[in-house]
Amino acid sequence: MSIELNHTIVAAADNLETARFLTEMLGLEGPVAVAGGHFQQVKLANGVDLDVMTVAPPIHRQHYAFLVSEREFDEIFGRITDRGLEFYAHPDGSGRGEINHNFGGRGVYFFSPDGHALEALTVA
Repeated sequence: MSIELNHTIVAAADNLETARFLTEMLGLEGPVAVAGGHFQQVKLANGVDLDVMTVAPPIHRQHYAFLVSEREFDEIFGRITDRGLEFYAHPDGSGRGEINHNFGGRGVYFFSPDGHALEALTVA
């Protein structure tokens, strides 16, 4: 059997708020409440789920990178700018208000309500 990532837990102050943010920003189907009420699940196209769980502070910042098409990048970047969110070209926070063109593609970093670094990139 080949090993695949099935899911990861995303810590949040409010699991529904963060799951909705992720689905809206990434243009995905709305979150799915998981039986037992611990998680709001965000389903990605490659079969990996983000299980968003409410936790007590402090929430430790994580980085989540999403490989997207050129069209999806344009849509995500449009939502970032429409919401007036800060964005960066680089993971260290440099290049504020810019995107990058690494590896011949495009990439952008922005933050979730809980401070997680989210990255949309067109070339891995």
